[in-house]
Amino acid sequence: MSTAIKQPHQKELFGHPVGLFILFFTEMWERFSYYGMRGILVLYMATSATAIDPGLGWTNKDAIWLYGWYTMLVYVASIPGGWIADKFLGQKKTVMLGGLLLCFGHGILAIPQDWAFFTGLLLIILGVGGLKPNISTMVGGLYKEGDIRRDSGFTIFYIGINIGAFLASITVGLVAYYYGWHYGFGLAGIGMLLGQLVFVWGQKFLKGVGEFSGGQEASLAEQEAAKRSLNKIEKDRVVVLLISFLIVVVFWGAFEQAGGLMNLYTDAKVDRTTGWSWLAEIPAAVFQSLNAGYIIIFGTIIGGFWIWWKKKGKESSSLFKMAIGTIIMGLGYVFMMLASKEASAETFGKAAMIWIFLAYLFHTIGELCTSPVALSFITKLAPLKYASIMMGVYFAATGFGNKLAGSIGESAQLEPFEGKMTVSKEAVMPYMSKDTIEVKTESGIKKIFDYPINEDKNFSVKASVYSENDKVIFKEYEKGTDLNNIFELSKKEDSNTSELLATLKENKITASNPYHAKLVFEKDKDKAQITENKGDGKDYGVSFVLEEQQSEVEYTTFKWLVIFTVAFGLLLILFLKRLKKLTHGAEDNEHEMLEAEKYEIADPDINN
Repeated sequence: MSTAIKQPHQKELFGHPVGLFILFFTEMWERFSYYGMRGILVLYMATSATAIDPGLGWTNKDAIWLYGWYTMLVYVASIPGGWIADKFLGQKKTVMLGGLLLCFGHGILAIPQDWAFFTGLLLIILGVGGLKPNISTMVGGLYKEGDIRRDSGFTIFYIGINIGAFLASITVGLVAYYYGWHYGFGLAGIGMLLGQLVFVWGQKFLKGVGEFSGGQEASLAEQEAAKRSLNKIEKDRVVVLLISFLIVVVFWGAFEQAGGLMNLYTDAKVDRTTGWSWLAEIPAAVFQSLNAGYIIIFGTIIGGFWIWWKKKGKESSSLFKMAIGTIIMGLGYVFMMLASKEASAETFGKAAMIWIFLAYLFHTIGELCTSPVALSFITKLAPLKYASIMMGVYFAATGFGNKLAGSIGESAQLEPFEGKMTVSKEAVMPYMSKDTIEVKTESGIKKIFDYPINEDKNFSVKASVYSENDKVIFKEYEKGTDLNNIFELSKKEDSNTSELLATLKENKITASNPYHAKLVFEKDKDKAQITENKGDGKDYGVSFVLEEQQSEVEYTTFKWLVIFTVAFGLLLILFLKRLKKLTHGAEDNEHEMLEAEKYEIADPDINN
């Protein structure tokens, strides 16, 4: 063993290069910013524009639509990000540039303006594209080929990701809940700034890592590798990587319902009351912390299990782990099916929180078997000249999975029926009660005990809905009073309300067996901005979905997620031997490295 004094980039901590922990904390704060913002994004877009802390006032369907596109583009941007690193800047400089763009993007999101919202999203997309694939490639560069520590190193790195996500989901969610959406976005930006500072400070521990590019700064061996055509083994390995990216699309297409469909479902149909005086109800965004919290608890356990499993001589290839992970993750939706059944067992019912805890537990175990393993797998198989771009393609596959998730979540949200209120506010006051309302004044936020309509706020009325004599009948749910006289359905040609009567007839919905709906009355956001109109009770629209239909669609979505992911994982195991041949034994000779073997980035005279 060498007795030479190790340089900063050669030092170890807990059996791993110190550079791993620089990248750990950089990515931890970057993911704090991303997941903090993501946790409130859909809720912000779907919040009424006339609320005390106004959102964009979009429908759930439209909010999930943008969420799907945004999360896809965030990861697809990894392809140009990887290409720029491989051809021009190297991974380290591209990470630095991506971090700066992210600082600006999250900072701009804190500005409560529409232009700032979309500008911030664009900068975040570009920033993640530069940072995400290249910092992961740098983790792989810390380990010599065949080092058995590589998978566990990626698991540790992955824990860093999820410490950031865990802290963000709680703190950003609570800050947004109590102080406002844009304070939440601002807190996410502070997290990104901390990550950038850590990366700048830790450069001495990353010497020789992430500096490869196609330019003159590369070593002679690296320049030759960049010019040389791929051989047969390298081509086969690229093929198996591309096949593994299909697994990635399927996995994240199912998994990433967390920020969209499951987020909205938790907000609307899960009983989040606690009985605690200091936190009577848990904000829906806080439940996003469950996944990250489980990873912190189980990350090293799952990573250690697979090392033990491999030493026992059992099947533990990356493809096998990914298949098992997909199956376990898919089984998590069984608990969402049970939650849906419980919520729909009674009218306007809600499910217990335990189902969400169990669903996220299975999702997390599946993720730990799949995602960090996939990152490590790429660094084992990708040719040097395409190291970052292959990582970029992986994250692009993640992005397509996110878009698939958005499309699935969007399809699980019914298009609301629409109408308008046709009576004075005095006529609808019997259907609401006075409540404590927070309103903004010049001196700050003041609490008022009044009817919501007097402050231009939303209110809702629970209704029974059925057909009778070729007409749609609305009755107040508890008292049975007629509601048809206070609003009328839209008669626009492009409206889907014309389908309502046909739906009720087709399902034989009558007064004795009605459907139900929560009629949401909301004032036009433009009219609500006019001070002179405050409290006039005019310009209120009405929107609703049929609760029974919405529950059925959600249950069916959860069911098919279970069926498809489990079937896909089993099919992958069926073809496992054929796929492993294409790796040409890339994972067959992994072992514990001797001290002298560990320093891929060490000085040439380390043993002198």
